[in-house]
Amino acid sequence: MESAATNSPFPGMDPYLEDPAYWQDFHSRFINACSEVLSELLPDAYEARIDERLRLVERTTDRQTTWLPDVAITDTSPSHRHAGARASAAGAFATLEPVAIPMGTTELDEVRESWIEILHRSDRSLVTAIEILSPTNKSGTGYFEYRNKRVGIISQGAHLVEIDLFLTGRRLELKKPLPDGNYYAYVTRDERRPLVDVYAWSVRDPLPTIPVPLKAPDPDIGLDIAEVFAITYRRGRYARSLRYHAAPVIPIGGELLAWTRQQAQAAPPPTRPGEK
Repeated sequence: MESAATNSPFPGMDPYLEDPAYWQDFHSRFINACSEVLSELLPDAYEARIDERLRLVERTTDRQTTWLPDVAITDTSPSHRHAGARASAAGAFATLEPVAIPMGTTELDEVRESWIEILHRSDRSLVTAIEILSPTNKSGTGYFEYRNKRVGIISQGAHLVEIDLFLTGRRLELKKPLPDGNYYAYVTRDERRPLVDVYAWSVRDPLPTIPVPLKAPDPDIGLDIAEVFAITYRRGRYARSLRYHAAPVIPIGGELLAWTRQQAQAAPPPTRPGEK
């Protein structure tokens, strides 16, 4: 039996995991656990595999706001102007010196993106893709790159399941406003396009079980997100390291912040190295 020290103090998703110090680790572990749970549920004709790609993302470094001219002439004295005019008349070019100006995005970060593919074993065709959304999918150019990726998946005739457990960032834009909620799951079935089944729940709610469609006529399987989260939280030992004594790093306020702090106070104090 699991002890209380291995469980999150929140009834569902733990918003403290949005801390950049922990999110990437949680995201990777969650995908692995999700793939394991799916493998136990899938009929023999299917298999779940993790795929990934590495891409470069520009890091914004707008630290300098000083306006600088595009170019500068080396000498503006009258004598130099006359010399330049004579040189131009003789067919020579005026000499300019560049001004070094920092680019708005001069640094690149490597981002490893992972997702789950459910394949049909007979021909290894893609049946369903499962995406666990992350900050790189929900902000900046990554948002638009992800939209293009999801169009590519759907255009293959595959189903798409998207799980958004990240409070901040830009939500997927559909033809109608999303239902009220803090977290979302989107299930796009190939045979029902362009309709998307949207599941919404709040930070106060338990994590739901969502359907994962397979190839017709096979029925859906139910992915218990709460089970996947519990496995991930326990294996990551986040109860030992998450900063429950402080306010969460996410920009929330009012009643939701007060409720979040109250839940966090129920967490056991973190163990020190060497303690059991």
